[in-house]
Amino acid sequence: MPKFTQVIKRTGAVVPFNKERITNAIYRAAVAVGGRDKETAEILSAKVVEYLNSTYPDNYIPHIEEIQDAVEKVLIESGHAKVTKEFILYRKERNLKRETEGKYASTPNENIPWAKIWHVLDWAVSKKLNTVELLNERIRNAEYPYIVHESECAYEDDIDCGANMILERADQLKMVFISGPSSSGKTTTTIKLEKRLLKSGLKFKALNIDNYFFDLAMHPKDEFGDYDFETPQALDLEMINEHLVQLTQGKEVLIPFYDFKTGTRHLEQTKFKIDKNEILLIDSLHGLYPAMSVDIPKEQKFKLYIEPLLQMKNNEGQFIRWTDIRLMRRMLRDSVYRAYNPQQTLEHWHYVRTSELRHIIPYISTTDFIVNSGMPYELPLYAHRLLKHFERWTEMFKDNVLKEDALTRAERVYNLLKAIEPMPEDWAVPKDSVSREFIGGSVFDY
Repeated sequence: MPKFTQVIKRTGAVVPFNKERITNAIYRAAVAVGGRDKETAEILSAKVVEYLNSTYPDNYIPHIEEIQDAVEKVLIESGHAKVTKEFILYRKERNLKRETEGKYASTPNENIPWAKIWHVLDWAVSKKLNTVELLNERIRNAEYPYIVHESECAYEDDIDCGANMILERADQLKMVFISGPSSSGKTTTTIKLEKRLLKSGLKFKALNIDNYFFDLAMHPKDEFGDYDFETPQALDLEMINEHLVQLTQGKEVLIPFYDFKTGTRHLEQTKFKIDKNEILLIDSLHGLYPAMSVDIPKEQKFKLYIEPLLQMKNNEGQFIRWTDIRLMRRMLRDSVYRAYNPQQTLEHWHYVRTSELRHIIPYISTTDFIVNSGMPYELPLYAHRLLKHFERWTEMFKDNVLKEDALTRAERVYNLLKAIEPMPEDWAVPKDSVSREFIGGSVFDY
């Protein structure tokens, strides 16, 4: 048992000590390098507490950095070199993120699709939708239906372009990955893309990657103890890659079935095979992640990436963050389709974003085409639906040191939404729009 009950965070705030967080951090690092032994993680975390007890005096309040130093020491001395390396890398990334938060990088970021962004920005300027004030002005001039039409046309043009690129390589392709971070619009885009390609004579067979989740008990947890479904290590990547190889060779595989109600996976449940004239279609959060298809030749894969690349500045002259758009989308989608409290979405967004930065964003440069799903007209809809929620959250989390991330996001989004002309009606939004994936009322079955 630890002889201390509190920890000093990097901000200086003092919070309760929780041994489970040490266990989760060690297990998460182990999972990242292929380990799945929770019992060992618990033994190692006990050693960390033992070391801290022997190193520091009674009533001492350790700093979080001192605890992390202790974790590294125990991992190294216990012979877990690979886990130690992963833990150090994760720690370094987190520190770097904190140091650069809110600052512009001094060097160009290779993970940002600059050419695509400039194209989207040029479009936004030409439509007078590159600032919140210009958006408001057009809404006040009763131009909201025109904004919807212009936005939808740009999105459909992107899908047309992606479909044409796939058709050009159809003779070589064995599979198409539809990838993108949470609430980017993958499902709607996949449906629309498939319809276009079917009309051109291509035949597809969809593979549900969710069936390859490990049992819930084997999932890594985040620093707050929540099961992390967002990391690629929650999936059996080795089995996925093996099955993809066999499928491209014309072989039949037995795919597993994942029961989300019980959190358990049942192996070898369904026969699956693709014919010579069929292409595998894979809608996956981690379609760009190398380990998922490491043994599939590049020419046999087409990777399409989706992101709401909105290019609009707020009233402070800062570009609206794409992650904030997706956060609002997920809140609405989860409440409409999954009976999930929007506040839970806000509080859990920290591990969604962490996983994106580690496992999705670094591989954007490997994609074959990028679809922009960002719609300027969606912000007024969110202002009407979510403004009061964010106002309440800015007060609720104000003095809670354990909810600093939620507070920062709530304040930022609240300041954005209160500056936008709200739109209470969504009649102008097409029933097959990607926005319907989040606000409801779609002709598609999600």
